[in-house]
Amino acid sequence: MRSKGFSSRLSYLFGRFASKAHPKTVQSFINRAYVKTMRLDMSEFEPPSAYPTLNSLFTRALKTPRQIPSEQNIAIAPCDSLVTQAGAIESDTLFQIKNMPYSLFSLLPHIDKAELAPFNGGRYVNFYLSPRDYHRYHAPIALKLNRLTHIPGALLPVNTLFLRRKLNLFCENERCVLEGIDAHNKRWILVFVGALNVGKMRFTFAPDFQTNIGANIIKEFKINCKVSRGDLFGWFEMGSTIVLIGEKNSVRFDVTDRQKVKFGDAIGVTIDA
Repeated sequence: MRSKGFSSRLSYLFGRFASKAHPKTVQSFINRAYVKTMRLDMSEFEPPSAYPTLNSLFTRALKTPRQIPSEQNIAIAPCDSLVTQAGAIESDTLFQIKNMPYSLFSLLPHIDKAELAPFNGGRYVNFYLSPRDYHRYHAPIALKLNRLTHIPGALLPVNTLFLRRKLNLFCENERCVLEGIDAHNKRWILVFVGALNVGKMRFTFAPDFQTNIGANIIKEFKINCKVSRGDLFGWFEMGSTIVLIGEKNSVRFDVTDRQKVKFGDAIGVTIDA
């Protein structure tokens, strides 16, 4: 509990600093220093001096929309990221990284085991967004969204070093769970995992939704929202992880562990069956 409180407090304080607008010359220096230190590629974005806070630099929008595949059955990467693990869900088990298993039910304690049964035999991909990545996330396929759930927890780092050392990391960290169905009535789940310095996860369709606010109970929010493939969902305020999960016979993913992907890249095909 102590480590959970410390990591959450540290993330809260960092978020306060990142959200503060300093005098223009100071802010420009901070932004340029961050870009240089983290080796950000700013070729698709406004120059560092254009952002009034460090947080606005973290959550920067693309200057020009990216092209996505025209075929409607192609699932696309929801974000710029590193694929840390991809595979099939077998006996309620996924992997945060090779040789580090965890339970789907532990990740999603608000969903009954019977309700999760169709996901056994399904597929998943873990997308890790580093601090240097584009932090916005988008719809990987067209979905009708029906539930958003906030699960309180720690804000421990989710980089590959911690993934290799800390069992059940995704199950301990704060996370937001977004559920929906696709055009073939197949269920999908996106899990947005908080991390150190990631005090906030934002969603465009729920602007009042709050994370890292000291909550200690799971809260569910019913939603009724349709999104098209490529639509903006929201953003992490710093890097983190998204776990994309499709139920059995919903999708065939075509990505490999340690593969770098960018939002809009083809990562698989949906199944009409």
